[in-house]
Amino acid sequence: MKQQHWLGVLLLLWAARGMAAPAQAMGYTPKYAAGFTHFDYVEPQAPKGGQLVLPAQGSFDTLNPFTLKGDKADGVQALLLDTLGVSSEDEPYSCYGLLADDMQLAADKLSVRFHLNPLARFANGRPLQAADVVASFNTLTRDPAATPLYRLYWADVKQAIALDAATVRFDFKRKNSELHMTLCQLPVFSRQWIAAGKSLADVALLPPVGSGPYVLERYDLGKNISFKRNPQYWAAKLPVRKGMFNFDRISYRYYQDETARLEAFKAGEFDVSAENMAKQWARGYAGAKFDDGRIIKKALPHQRGAGMQGFVFNLRRQQFADKRLRQAISLAFDFEWANRNLFYGQYRRSNSFFTNSDLAASGLPGPDELKLLNPIKDKLDPLVFGQPVEPPFTDGRYGIRRNLRQARQLLFEAGWRYEGGLLVDHRGRPLRIEFLTYSKVYDRVASGWQQNLAKLGITLTVRLVDPAIYQRRLNDFDYDMTVVVYGASNSPGNEQLDFHSCQAAQTPGSQNWAGLCDPAVEALLPNFQQFADRRQLQAASRALDRVLRAGYYLLPNWYLPYYRMAWWNRFGQPAKLPLYYSPTTWAIETWWEKK
Repeated sequence: MKQQHWLGVLLLLWAARGMAAPAQAMGYTPKYAAGFTHFDYVEPQAPKGGQLVLPAQGSFDTLNPFTLKGDKADGVQALLLDTLGVSSEDEPYSCYGLLADDMQLAADKLSVRFHLNPLARFANGRPLQAADVVASFNTLTRDPAATPLYRLYWADVKQAIALDAATVRFDFKRKNSELHMTLCQLPVFSRQWIAAGKSLADVALLPPVGSGPYVLERYDLGKNISFKRNPQYWAAKLPVRKGMFNFDRISYRYYQDETARLEAFKAGEFDVSAENMAKQWARGYAGAKFDDGRIIKKALPHQRGAGMQGFVFNLRRQQFADKRLRQAISLAFDFEWANRNLFYGQYRRSNSFFTNSDLAASGLPGPDELKLLNPIKDKLDPLVFGQPVEPPFTDGRYGIRRNLRQARQLLFEAGWRYEGGLLVDHRGRPLRIEFLTYSKVYDRVASGWQQNLAKLGITLTVRLVDPAIYQRRLNDFDYDMTVVVYGASNSPGNEQLDFHSCQAAQTPGSQNWAGLCDPAVEALLPNFQQFADRRQLQAASRALDRVLRAGYYLLPNWYLPYYRMAWWNRFGQPAKLPLYYSPTTWAIETWWEKK
């Protein structure tokens, strides 16, 4: 969801006459001007037909993509529901009209109007109207059964009003630099989907009625789901959809085990694999089918920020209240050993909440950062004003020993002591940590870490649960530590409140997995809602990055500057890769089946 100040009012898009609206973007001139015919990373003449079968992990028990509870079926939101606007994948953050053909930000920047494309139709043929937009927004932000992400993301929207059948206005509580942009991403469903007096909780197995390129064809609960291309898709000829969504059918098959998933791929049960496991990529993607070209294996470059993946400390657990303990536990993790011995040297260490982007802090704070940090200096660790905190490092000569000595000293300073070979607090209670995960891969990753922690007297156990239980416990913040990903955005904004605000820390189902509620962070978060240009956004990101890194709220993991991807050799692909794409979405949106 995302970004920037409007460069002007979107002109009316008359699709029937082949005209396109210019985009809005934050801090740069949109790449595609009025009159563009298609995005550069698609093949506008791509043939329609065939099918694409994809893997999914775990299971699903709901067709409703918006509820807090339940395991969501893959593809429902992306394939069934159109949004007011779409971003191009070769720009940091832009908005081009889809359901909306005209957008206008008020002169006082306290409201935005969207005019709907008169061609827009739901899959059942009913015209899409402003009342549907209002109903969608109100449901996502007011229904208690909805995931809290939407309430937090659009918290500064006062109300949505249908001015007439084709025009909706969003009024803001206060000025917010990106709010009109993020509203472009509003998924719109028919107001008739949920009966009067009912809520999202009542339509778990009733898929939303949308206006997207596909309709639900069939499903076997928890095992597979299939979508059929809508031949009457209203937006098929729009520039933002030209050459896209070419498969007649897109299906997902669910797998419980990573090894079973890989073997199923090589047996031809599904078509595309975006691999997340280094060992599988190094050793599993081999054999006659790869040698003779039936299956293609490639490392594909991208320019997406990597955000931050890490083992997060749940600060709601009192034992993690002391930063020295969190730092000591981080010192016991030997990434260099794990990368050599487990990951085949494929990874780089994540060092920032904005890894692999120009938003990451580096060097000493610059003037723009100091302008934000100095007013809250009394709330900050002095570390914030030096070089940004880097993850611990080990070398081949001394290994982890130096880090463990430093960790032991930090633990003593924090009041911990040794008793019977165990680290205990002032009441004699030993330190035991449960690491929650749904993937067996972390058994291997945690093994060396467990041994190092044991040398410090700390007991780490790995609790492996199925994905449904894992998601439930994650929503309820019921864990000591777990692995999470703070998603990357080229233009961070309102989602930072969901990651780091006090309100999110108290909201079940939010993405404030750390339970962070810090006065300094609270003081910085409004800078992601009020900024004039990208320079100010960079300063806000770097300042926040310094504060978070100095707090040791998670143990940084690793990232890849490329995607590990393999596919059966029966697909056509556009000649040009987008810059800011995800691999599976790239396949869904732009590939086609060769004939």
